Amino acid sequence: MSDHETGGMPSDEDLSLPKATVTKMIAELLPNEVTCAKDTRDLIIECCVEFIHLISSEANEICEQESKKTIAPEHIISALKRLGFESFTEEVESVLKDHKQQQKDRERKVNKMVECGLSEAELLAQQEALFAQSREKFRTAQQ
Repeated sequence: MSDHETGGMPSDEDLSLPKATVTKMIAELLPNEVTCAKDTRDLIIECCVEFIHLISSEANEICEQESKKTIAPEHIISALKRLGFESFTEEVESVLKDHKQQQKDRERKVNKMVECGLSEAELLAQQEALFAQSREKFRTAQQ
């Protein structure tokens, strides 16, 4: 059993990124006629993990210097700057802004459900009725 399974910190060997996701990202970036070898993909994953480790360690130091216990997005941006990755900060800030907007939009959707005045069971019943109507329309169209 690994340390991660027993509640301890995962070892460096346990840290990785999903290979399928990385493969998909690489394929999207490369021209169609170019492929990426598996060992190249694995090297990219190792580099990404090391980069994340470097940035998070630096952000943790910044966090500790500020007597904070939680790494905030601002700590990540400061870490990028400290480590010489200033050119990344503009895009990181843009992604952060988009993420915050998505979170607000999600909260609005949750609030809409709460504010509609129907219980979860009533909403589920309405959904089932709509599915039944849709199935009936589909069957009718097939005949």
